[in-house]
Amino acid sequence: MVNSSSYIILPEKVQIEVSKRIPGNSEKKASRYDVLVLDAGLRQSLVSIRSLGRQGLSVAAFEAGQAVPAFSSHWCHQGIICSAPSGTPAYLEVLEQWLERTGARVLLASSDSTVALLRQYRTRLSKHATIALAQDPALEIAINKELTLQVARQLGLSIPRSVTVSAVNDVAAALKEIGLPAVVKPVESWLWSEGQIEGARFASRLVTTHEEARIAVEDLTRLGGTTLFQQFLTGRREAISLFYANHEIYARFAQWAKRTEPQLGGTSVLRQSIALPLDTNNQAERLIREIDLEGYSEVEFRRDHVGVPYLMEINPRLSASVEIAVRAGVDFPYLLYQWSTGTSINKISSYRTGTWMRYLSGDIMTTIEALQRRGRPGVTPPVQAVLGFTLSFFQPMSYDYIDWHDLAPAIKATAEFTRKWVEGAVRKRLSHAKRSL
Repeated sequence: MVNSSSYIILPEKVQIEVSKRIPGNSEKKASRYDVLVLDAGLRQSLVSIRSLGRQGLSVAAFEAGQAVPAFSSHWCHQGIICSAPSGTPAYLEVLEQWLERTGARVLLASSDSTVALLRQYRTRLSKHATIALAQDPALEIAINKELTLQVARQLGLSIPRSVTVSAVNDVAAALKEIGLPAVVKPVESWLWSEGQIEGARFASRLVTTHEEARIAVEDLTRLGGTTLFQQFLTGRREAISLFYANHEIYARFAQWAKRTEPQLGGTSVLRQSIALPLDTNNQAERLIREIDLEGYSEVEFRRDHVGVPYLMEINPRLSASVEIAVRAGVDFPYLLYQWSTGTSINKISSYRTGTWMRYLSGDIMTTIEALQRRGRPGVTPPVQAVLGFTLSFFQPMSYDYIDWHDLAPAIKATAEFTRKWVEGAVRKRLSHAKRSL
């Protein structure tokens, strides 16, 4: 029987007797859980918990924060709140001690910070659990946009015009070649600080002036990283999700994003499952095979004004939009578990197309962004944004978080979103009041 209310809070320093353990004993100890889902606060983590729980597996969830809807899931046997920030050495220590004390067969991660941590300490953590993540050097290529584009170029895939920029002094030359508006992307989304004590996540920026470009580069390179200046493409955004192992494709899935949050390169908040496009599917498969990237991957494309697809990036971890694939019949989290444990991997040859899914709170924020940033390139005009948001309620679709057999996470997510909304409104009112005094 699942105890969905069971969770524990672990401080940064957990008092567990590990000094007297027998060397190698942790590897032989029977794990209490089949899977430990890290980054439990993310939407894809809740999808994984539900997916794996329905397969009869015992699932625990781990997160560095307390507002975690997934802990309320019927399928979450135990939620673990870590007080150490995600991706830090303190987080690693708490995770490792929990694995030594309790144990799990498989670790499943979905955030850039956690993936970076698992890569860095893979040998150390693999003594306690199997990490459901591709191996390097394939993983390194997938995470690094510059390396990804190099492989794509060798394969003859269409890629955006790009220039590497590592310093503010290079901005003028880059803009001369790429033009404005342009997209400034971090080569890697997660970067460690000096000494690798902590890190930060960086996102793409749309720039329309030289000053915006300078500020973007200054910010995105503050931890020593580099950026890519790319041409701005505004066409349809499509994603091909693949499960690849043993030189074979076990599952394929395609979707397109009608709206994202933020509107440039953000997570999809309104998406639809589609039949596999011949061009992008073939390109995605060629790319994954060339890199030999095992496990789950989502390959993103953006079409230009005449429909030519351009490769954007590879996401080698479970993406926020993966629930639409699961609901359409492609259970990627369970395929990851099968692959990680060395059992036979299900081969999925078809799925339901035409399925719509919406992330409502994200869609609300996208609509607000359209109102606040009206007139910016790539931003939907306000009237069109409000009309599109409203008409979507009349389109039959499923919603993220809502599962009629597991409603508690949706209720908790709604309450948390409302709380933040009210707190934000109150702070804004108080700020206006102070300025008027």
